[in-house]
Amino acid sequence: MHRAYKFLLRPTVRQSSALGEMLRDHCSLYNGALQERRDAYRHASKTTVRYGDQSAQLKDIRAFDLERQGRWSFSSQQATLRRLDKAMQAFFRRVKAGEKPGYPRFRGVNWFDTVQFPKDGDGCRWDSTPHDPVTRVRLQGVGHVRVHQHRAVRGRVKTVGVKREGRQWYIVLACDEVPAEPLPATGAVTGIDMGVAHFLTTSQGEHIANPRHGKRNAAALANAQRALKTFPRTKRDNRTAKHRRAVEKVAQLHRKVKRQRADHAHKTALTMVRTYDVIAHERLSIANMVRAPKPEPDPQNPGAFLPNGTAAKAGLNKSIHDAGWGVFLGILAHKAESAGRMLVPVDPRNTSRTCPRCGHVSGENRTTQEKFECVKCGHTANADTVGALNVAVRAGLVLPDVA
Repeated sequence: MHRAYKFLLRPTVRQSSALGEMLRDHCSLYNGALQERRDAYRHASKTTVRYGDQSAQLKDIRAFDLERQGRWSFSSQQATLRRLDKAMQAFFRRVKAGEKPGYPRFRGVNWFDTVQFPKDGDGCRWDSTPHDPVTRVRLQGVGHVRVHQHRAVRGRVKTVGVKREGRQWYIVLACDEVPAEPLPATGAVTGIDMGVAHFLTTSQGEHIANPRHGKRNAAALANAQRALKTFPRTKRDNRTAKHRRAVEKVAQLHRKVKRQRADHAHKTALTMVRTYDVIAHERLSIANMVRAPKPEPDPQNPGAFLPNGTAAKAGLNKSIHDAGWGVFLGILAHKAESAGRMLVPVDPRNTSRTCPRCGHVSGENRTTQEKFECVKCGHTANADTVGALNVAVRAGLVLPDVA
């Protein structure tokens, strides 16, 4: 089993400066490699530059620029070039598929926040001072950096990543061969229905409230963004101290909402895997659910468009993003695997329109967002509970041994 661990770093002032220089030089390497690919393709020969070609140049680049590129780990620089190569491959894949291409862009210093070390022991060393009770990680060119390790690391450390979030630094460990921690069986089975009015509803009728972290912090975020709007758009080096504080305030509020959403998802998923042996959920395509409606041209007025509910759909999309269904389902899958639980995704079509008593399917069965009333047999219930029951029934069709 694979698992990632994220710990806060406690670097000294000199180490923080070195970490910033490491990100800056990797960003410069990324942008230089991207520029080389662009120039080669724009040449009359239409030359294609690949990862192997650019990786072979690293030795000469490091020898030419000893004070910058020569300071850092060779394997981490190769990882940065692989990162660019993956972005280019994704670009060509989207072009072939007829999607919006999205050509890889040059990265600013503020938009390049991660350096990856592909192997523990090659340019980095986790727990580099095992004789010391304080955990440290050694990074080439930086030194032994103190780590705030709040839990034990299990399994074999495979890759190490350094990440900057605001003014804080984190170490991310990707481990494999992590042993599972199965929980005792409870014999309980449930289906869950994700929603906006309630975060989720179980087939037993239990509702978990939607915390709406984004909406709760919307006023503070709006004030911070208005304060930032008063400053002119300038480059990072030309910003005043007040301008930099305004930028950091907006970023800090976004990070706060992200942490709150992840914390709620972790706690809810942990409660679910401790309570139920089998959990069925809808196989949601969130990207399609939050897609804006297509414009409807007015046939009687060329150049004009008919109302298509864009404003209402935008509000619903914002609520879906705020609920964080994708974050929760991803965390639930990992916790279920670790706990030895079974997670069953089912087809979500018409789960909230099907009567669980007689099986009648109709859009008129759901009279309101909260109320369900079957037009055929008259069965009434909470609409979210009906959806959860139908999810559980469909999981039972896939798994006949589930009661």
